Amino acid sequence: MNIPTMIFLRGYLKLTVRGEHVEAFINALAEAGTPVWDVRPTGTHSAEFKLLLNDFKGLRPLLKRTGCRTRILERHGLPFRALRLLKRKVFVVGVVMFFAILMALSSMVWNVSVEGNETIASEDILEVAKQEGVYPYQWIFRLKSLDKLSTNLTTRLPGTSWVGVERNGTSIRIQVVEASVPKKPELLSPRHLVSTSDAVITYIYAEKGVPKVQINSRVKKGDILISGILGDTENAKSVVAKGEVKGLVWHEYEIEVPLVKKRKIYTGEASKKSYLVLGNRAVQLWGYGDVPFKKHETLTIYDPLTWRSRALPIGWMTEKVMEVSESSQTVTEEEARKEGLEGAYRDILAKYGPETRLVSQKILHDKKENGKVYMKVLFEVEETIAKELPIVYNQGE
Repeated sequence: MNIPTMIFLRGYLKLTVRGEHVEAFINALAEAGTPVWDVRPTGTHSAEFKLLLNDFKGLRPLLKRTGCRTRILERHGLPFRALRLLKRKVFVVGVVMFFAILMALSSMVWNVSVEGNETIASEDILEVAKQEGVYPYQWIFRLKSLDKLSTNLTTRLPGTSWVGVERNGTSIRIQVVEASVPKKPELLSPRHLVSTSDAVITYIYAEKGVPKVQINSRVKKGDILISGILGDTENAKSVVAKGEVKGLVWHEYEIEVPLVKKRKIYTGEASKKSYLVLGNRAVQLWGYGDVPFKKHETLTIYDPLTWRSRALPIGWMTEKVMEVSESSQTVTEEEARKEGLEGAYRDILAKYGPETRLVSQKILHDKKENGKVYMKVLFEVEETIAKELPIVYNQGE
């Protein structure tokens, strides 16, 4: 006979039947319309066949009529597998809990990111989004529609022309388009440009205001270089003085340079110590024992575990202990002087700007003592000497 459809889902049995009227029993099954298949005689008065699980109860009248007996040899199909699983309650509960937790985790927002903002702080955007119900560990089904979230965020965030909200799985991405606002000019109170130090003027350019000095004029610290007051005493007008003034300035340096220099060299030899970090505690796992190097430096590398760009309070820390050695290098007095002068000039550039120009240098005092070269040097440099000073008016009581 033909094999019925979906026998695995419906379940089926492999049976053996014995008796003097086995053939009559098989014919009775066919007359009753009960589907059987893989019918195979196993002896003079016995046979094997397969039968659907639902048809098994209908065999009793036919067995009684033909005087045969039957026995189940094998059970197949989904109903029997489900029954075996139900007997293993702990396994079934574990599977159910696993899928329940998986469904719960996939139904929550795990990450909220912000893109496109330049002047608006991401923290402010995330705070407004939180007030709208968009934040990590929020249930996805509790979120408003994306269109409504976009409209609300655009309304509540000043300085934005459009805010888009996009959901990709358990992640929410907020895209911000900031409104283009014309930059307001900085409001400055009227002021002078005054000298930052004693100097001789070498260059002056007054963009706004009245120049009070000329080239080759000697000025003292605090003198007005470009005045912010226009007109005479009767028709005076205050403005923000603008311009550029340069002058010759003198800087005195006391320089000290050793003739023997010690340098640190890494030999390439190293050892490692590994730690498991839990919160603010670290448990050493490998690398026990004393440090095998006489001189060494330690480099610490911490690698925390992350979940969707969030650092977890657990990680791996490695301490790399590197062997170092020291070498000495002797320099001549001339090399030490050159190094000292160059270092002093670099310091001047760092303090007074890269446009500072060295005009001359004069060594006032030079001596060698205790393995070092000592110098007192006067540097003459051209630098920008103008700084702003607000104009303050005296007001009567």
